[in-house]
Amino acid sequence: MTNAARFAAIHQHGFVRVAVCTPRVSVGDPSANAAETLALFRSGHDSGVDLMLFPELGLSAYAIDDLLLQDALLQQVRDEIVGLAAASIDLAPVLLVGAPLPHNGRVYNCAVAISRGRILGVIPKSFLPNYREYYENRWFAPGAGVTGLEMRFGEQIVPFGTDVIFEAEDLPDFTFHAELCEDMWSATPPSSQAALAGALILCNLSASNIVVGKADDRALLCASQSIRCQAAYLYSAAGPGESTTDLAWDGQATIHELGVLLDQTTRFPQNSQLAIADIDVERLRLERMRTATFNNAAVAAGHPERHFRRIRFSHHPHYEDVGLRRKIDRFPFVPNDPTRLDRDCYEAFNIQVQGLVKRLRATKVRSIVIGVSGGLDSTHALVVAAKAFDALELPRANILAFTLPGFATSDATKANAWALMNALGVTGEEIDIRPSARRMLEDLGHPFAKGEPTYDVTFENVQAGLRTDYLFRLANQRNGLVLGTGDLSELALGWCTYGVGDQMSHYNVNGSVAKTLIQHLVRWAATSGQFEAQASQTLLEVLATDISPELIPADEVGALQSTEAKVGPYELQDFNLYYITRFGLRPSKVAFLAWHAWRDAKAGDWPPNFPVAARNSYDLSQIKGWLATFLYRFFELSQFKRSAMPNGPKVVSGGSLSPRGDWRAPSDGSAHLWLNQLEADVP
Repeated sequence: MTNAARFAAIHQHGFVRVAVCTPRVSVGDPSANAAETLALFRSGHDSGVDLMLFPELGLSAYAIDDLLLQDALLQQVRDEIVGLAAASIDLAPVLLVGAPLPHNGRVYNCAVAISRGRILGVIPKSFLPNYREYYENRWFAPGAGVTGLEMRFGEQIVPFGTDVIFEAEDLPDFTFHAELCEDMWSATPPSSQAALAGALILCNLSASNIVVGKADDRALLCASQSIRCQAAYLYSAAGPGESTTDLAWDGQATIHELGVLLDQTTRFPQNSQLAIADIDVERLRLERMRTATFNNAAVAAGHPERHFRRIRFSHHPHYEDVGLRRKIDRFPFVPNDPTRLDRDCYEAFNIQVQGLVKRLRATKVRSIVIGVSGGLDSTHALVVAAKAFDALELPRANILAFTLPGFATSDATKANAWALMNALGVTGEEIDIRPSARRMLEDLGHPFAKGEPTYDVTFENVQAGLRTDYLFRLANQRNGLVLGTGDLSELALGWCTYGVGDQMSHYNVNGSVAKTLIQHLVRWAATSGQFEAQASQTLLEVLATDISPELIPADEVGALQSTEAKVGPYELQDFNLYYITRFGLRPSKVAFLAWHAWRDAKAGDWPPNFPVAARNSYDLSQIKGWLATFLYRFFELSQFKRSAMPNGPKVVSGGSLSPRGDWRAPSDGSAHLWLNQLEADVP
């Protein structure tokens, strides 16, 4: 298999494709139910599915009452299980089906795992509901405490008990466990212990009749269990065909991962259906590794892995390109859903305001000094400051805002800066740094001082350093606090002047806010009634301005210096930043995710109000190239700047590089390992 072909395969990147199924059942007819199960089984195989979950008692039907104690039915169910096992020899998915099974004079409500001709194991339901409409104690024995046993199916001796976890020998992290319906509703779901024992995919075979409001309860429980157990949680409830003598069924089936709903079936279907999604089991394992609480819980529980049997099986993963059945947000810091985006912007903005309010109260400083360029970052920091002063009931005139034009400051950005300062009612002043910069360049013997167009890093940093120097001295002079404006993306890429430069301030409200989010925060501030009409209009004009440090004069055709031409598109680099720092993913996997998120501008969702003209796409070579830039700048070039970064509030998950918070790393590290992995595994 070529490197390109392997790169495109989900199995290469730690994904397992799962399906939750709601077959149309026939009441008390195991043969018909097995046939319907087999039809969905084949459909899942054709779709590249690795694991398929079916409802509780799906081979017999659930609502058949005393028929569950009829020997003819129980024997037919066993025969159909053997038949499904025989049919599974040439089918790839692992099958989880529900069945009533007798053992040692008792009948148990069971989940049966089948793969490649083999019945892998049988798990009985631990907790039996026996209240309101439920009467399971009449027919079944509880599975709680049933461990270490076996059950015979023809020539196969099969593990039987609640102490069973299944693990693929040839697909890393493909480990799963099954519980049944009421088990999830109990105070101590068996899946919690299974997760602590290592299961990454938790499955629930359910019947669960529907009443008004119950679907929301199920979804809440599934989402909650997937978060608490740091797992995927698959749920499949009984659907069409179940007896409606006294109850009704909606066929709700869901797939959650870390609290996020990946896919679900349509409720109240008339025919069989399934929902399919790709679970990132590798990410789940990595998340558990970095969460001490999860591992401490395993210790407190007496290391449950000692008490579970691991049933290993050969899965024969295909390593083929079957696409990716999972939404990958282009902007991991920016939700696509309008309601969620509005809520996130509200929270992010107020976290920043709260952070600054506390710092001002603690320092007893009644004024701040801020540099306002007319660009996104300083604009957002200024509006945060305005709201903080409103909250403190201090006059906005105590915000001392300075525009500090240099050799490349454009008329448009300076005009925006002044318009915003005036609209917000802050105290605005202008200090032209060009005379001081020219004098420093002369003292350095720099070619620019002699009239030569030399625009090197010294030329840039003389201006950046002077601006910060002025701000700190102004703060000394006017008893103020210097408010930083640099954002998370710049810190990640090292795109900030160290020390006496934009890297430093007394407090920085933007330090854990990605550039891609700041754009939406500014738009939210402009459109949600936070400020007066003139200020809001100016904010929208700032949004339309290209991102530029404005340190180098425009070229012969008038083109301004472009930050993104140097360090890469912020939309890609923020994507890389999130997945590498938040989950610790390999570069090749980050490239795979970015490829699916960014290769087609017409596919997938975009955040609300995102300009059509700005909807970019990137091919794999571009993604790989800019990821290499990120890896070098992040791991090797710029950690020393983050090790000395100012205080500021953490705003979003995966959005802090503070050495006192989410990210601790050596300042003299090397990027070779990450760059080598990228080069080796991305075509």
